[in-house]
Amino acid sequence: MGKTIQIQPVTRIEGHARVVIQLDDAGEVNDTRVHVMALRGFEKFAEGRPVEEMPRIVNRICGICPWNHHLASVKATDKVFGVELPPTAVKLRRMAQHLAWIPDKLLHFYFLAAPDFVIGPDADPSVRNVIGIVGAAPDLARKVVHLRQKGAMLLEDWLGKVIHPVAAVTGGFSTPLAAAIQQRIIEETKEQLEFAQFTIKFAKENVFPKYLDTVKILGNFDSGFLGTVTADGTWDIYDGKLRLMKRDGSYDDFTYEQYSDYLEEHVEGWSYVKMPYAKKWGEGFSMDLAAPKGIYRANCLARINVCDRMPTPLAQKELEEFRAAFGRPAQFTLLYHWARLIELVANCEMALQLAQDPAILSKDVRAQVTPKAGRGVGCVEAPRGTLIHDYTGDGEGFITNANLIVGSTHNQAPINMSVNAAAKALIHGGVVNQGLLNKVEMAVRAYDP
Repeated sequence: MGKTIQIQPVTRIEGHARVVIQLDDAGEVNDTRVHVMALRGFEKFAEGRPVEEMPRIVNRICGICPWNHHLASVKATDKVFGVELPPTAVKLRRMAQHLAWIPDKLLHFYFLAAPDFVIGPDADPSVRNVIGIVGAAPDLARKVVHLRQKGAMLLEDWLGKVIHPVAAVTGGFSTPLAAAIQQRIIEETKEQLEFAQFTIKFAKENVFPKYLDTVKILGNFDSGFLGTVTADGTWDIYDGKLRLMKRDGSYDDFTYEQYSDYLEEHVEGWSYVKMPYAKKWGEGFSMDLAAPKGIYRANCLARINVCDRMPTPLAQKELEEFRAAFGRPAQFTLLYHWARLIELVANCEMALQLAQDPAILSKDVRAQVTPKAGRGVGCVEAPRGTLIHDYTGDGEGFITNANLIVGSTHNQAPINMSVNAAAKALIHGGVVNQGLLNKVEMAVRAYDP
């Protein structure tokens, strides 16, 4: 008779999940599934709401990345009403997004992922956590907490809210940037950039080489990738075009409005979460590890794979080193951690560039808006993947239809596949221990869902 093993809850992720591992009579892994409870309600209760209220509603979808929902939503409302933004408004939105990403990256690397690599994947669970990190490197832990807190307070002092923001408004931005806040952003972002460079250097010298063998075997399979690039193929998180890359590295570029021509949302009877797949490839959907169909991944590794280059010099240097070691597209699942740190450097550089732009102090930050019927697709990159908000409004300015594809949703099928691959590689003859189960969890944590 077979056996069922449950990991409940999955630890050190920004949400709630459980893993169910099914063993056959010989104690080998038959299948593994990740179960996530998710309310799919926002698309429905958005109907009938004023279009301009959406950016203040959907930022409640996620407390970890509300800025990305806020910005994707406001971009969609701009398009519904057909409004052109002042250039400074776009720069302020971009700068807020980059500043919001920085503490998010620090949180995941140091407090969610690092215990597996610094304390060790087989260590006792009582110390394989943030408390263990504090004990192992107290000065470093204090520095991380200090910078995360400063980053959050910077956004709050500038824009009133760091969580559930209301700063971006249809037609632009709610308020110009004050010179005093500009100077503070410059000073604090320089400190964050210095620490980002330390972090990726520390990881390359002390983490990744030590666990390279694990990287090569844990939770791996070949997939396609999805991310945002500019017109010339440069990495971007606020605006551009979508690039859907196949497993062999070939790709299609398309506009936000064309997303439904390329992507389809699949539903499995055992999951509450939709699983998007690449409809454009014409192969259907399958999570078979030996022959996956329609499977692509999003999030930081995907963005690093699909872009031709990074927009800033330090991040570009890191990208070149990464590609020299792992090629393009890189497929190893645990490389998400490395890609995440490349993006940490890029976000610090981009935020600093924007803060030092003289035009950032312009008072022209909002255009006149006239409600009218229309459809708008707003898209940004969230830390966890490409975020799509699609709204249709009537002539009175009310939502008649809404569709959302949330960043983590793109990776639901890949997470299941990575966890299944990890379990199949690690569990044999029914032998299970805490270290093996934690390594299965590591395949989930790589995606930072």
